[in-house]
Amino acid sequence: MLDNWYCVSAHGSVLVYVVLHPDCTVCELTEVLFLTPRTVWGLIGDLRRAGMLDVRKDGRRNHYKVNLDAYMAYPGLDGLRLRDVLGELAQAVP
Repeated sequence: MLDNWYCVSAHGSVLVYVVLHPDCTVCELTEVLFLTPRTVWGLIGDLRRAGMLDVRKDGRRNHYKVNLDAYMAYPGLDGLRLRDVLGELAQAVP
């Protein structure tokens, strides 16, 4: 059984979830991805520093947006942009 098998890393899971649910919260990410809030904040920080995730503060709430023009930070995929990998998913969001 593949109960704890993942197709993408935790960083990739955050990117995929944010592309599909642009109004998500950190609380929602922790619940859906089975991660602690501290881990999610760390992943968000890593993705922000890599230029892959934009964070906009609106009052007390953060809004996240994947930067589809950022390059993949993965060996062997360094010539691809996130748009090449996540673009189809981003277009499917109403």
